[in-house]
Amino acid sequence: MLRAETAVPVRMRRVAVVAPDKALRESLVRIAEAGCVDIDLAGDGGPDVRGSAATRLQRLRTESAQPALSEAPPDLDALERAGRTDLLAGEAQLEERLGSAVRHGTVAALAGWCPETEVGPMAARIAAAGGALVPLRAPRGVDPPTLLTGADASPPAYAARTVRRSFTPLVSTYGTVPYADLDPTMAAGTVYVVMFGLMFGDAGHGLLLVAIAFLLRAGRPRRAAALRPLWPFVAGAGLAATLAGVAYGEFFGPTGVLPVLWLEPLEEPMRLLATAVGLGAVLLALAYAAGIVNRWREGGPAAALYATTGIAGAALFLGLAVVAGYAWLGQAVYGFVGSVIAAVGLALAGVGLFATTAGGPAGAVQTGIQLFDAVVRIGSNVVSFARLAAFGLTHAALGAIVWDGTTALAGRGPVGVVAAVLVFLLGNALAFALEALVAGVQALRLEFYELFSRLFEGEGRPFRPWHLPVEHLTGPVVDAGPPSAGEAAISHAPAGEE
Repeated sequence: MLRAETAVPVRMRRVAVVAPDKALRESLVRIAEAGCVDIDLAGDGGPDVRGSAATRLQRLRTESAQPALSEAPPDLDALERAGRTDLLAGEAQLEERLGSAVRHGTVAALAGWCPETEVGPMAARIAAAGGALVPLRAPRGVDPPTLLTGADASPPAYAARTVRRSFTPLVSTYGTVPYADLDPTMAAGTVYVVMFGLMFGDAGHGLLLVAIAFLLRAGRPRRAAALRPLWPFVAGAGLAATLAGVAYGEFFGPTGVLPVLWLEPLEEPMRLLATAVGLGAVLLALAYAAGIVNRWREGGPAAALYATTGIAGAALFLGLAVVAGYAWLGQAVYGFVGSVIAAVGLALAGVGLFATTAGGPAGAVQTGIQLFDAVVRIGSNVVSFARLAAFGLTHAALGAIVWDGTTALAGRGPVGVVAAVLVFLLGNALAFALEALVAGVQALRLEFYELFSRLFEGEGRPFRPWHLPVEHLTGPVVDAGPPSAGEAAISHAPAGEE
């Protein structure tokens, strides 16, 4: 069962790292090793502080390795002579944070953000170095950075974390979820694979996608190793396509291997079209519901009431849907009720939109144009889901063409059989590649433009904790080159990930 806290970003706490000057370096090294504090830097986060390590690193003019830190203060001259660009790069980052500290006498302090669950363990970690992690009140008008649940180090379950992470690129590609908003990752991934399946409905092609997913999980091919975390996403899309293919009776086209359990796309296109538009209306209603929650969390009841992505927009959508029911069923009561609900939604949205203008006649004209656009967008967004049926029909048509060509050649002797096999294989390969690309792009478009545009009105800031591996050296750094495996152990113990 999905826990309530997984529906929102990880709760953040404003903190200050406070330490005597002599203990500040060790405290920061422990913070970097833990990797769960996003530290504010001077100059809006820009690298305004250039210290000795950064100067030496620039002087080497070589591509730096993965930055790392030495547990003890290193000899920078020795690092430069040894070409240890990794440790110099880490020291340069450390100098940047040391230079960003606010000092009062012999005490220095840095502000930042930390997941609330990590504040206690982090405080204990740096207390051993002589520093302190002090919880602060969040500043007004400043939103905490966003860390989505499942991206931290303590997920509810490994399987849930794996699936969630495979869906994360859907949301992160659109933008960073605002800290106050709901986390749509799981819902967005589920909706995506369902829409993909409707457009890519073929059991044979779907099973191929599932097979590709398990190859990715096994790390094959090696060139695609970077895509391994996406294997649950690919498997979900393949499973949805397989189920849709079973419903359509499609297995590498209309081969007759499977019976038609629901409808045959090419025989009942209007039924498929009505289903696609109906599904789109349901998804838009759910997007409005999530939008209402987000507006309430962002700005309170007023923001939720007057926003075109809040209650006002939802009322307008509901009213127009009821009016459409009148046009379909011919019941006058639907037309009256729908008109009243839509008028209420327009009035609320008008109040909210007018409040954002300069007022006067110009503001009224601007509000009228925006209201007209809102009405048109609702209609176009609903109709846009017809592409689920359109591309489902396209996939079925390609499968039928390939199968017709295969059967036509198969009855022309041995040569015809060979040609039929080639047509079947090449035709299905082309249909698989082309339709997978098209269905993937179209599902993404529907998610971004029709659904996410109602969920989000702004963009958040990603949580970027400072995290570097730390070399626990057994002796001082000398210019004899990098330490061997027996002389240094690199610790990788992150308490959070970017």
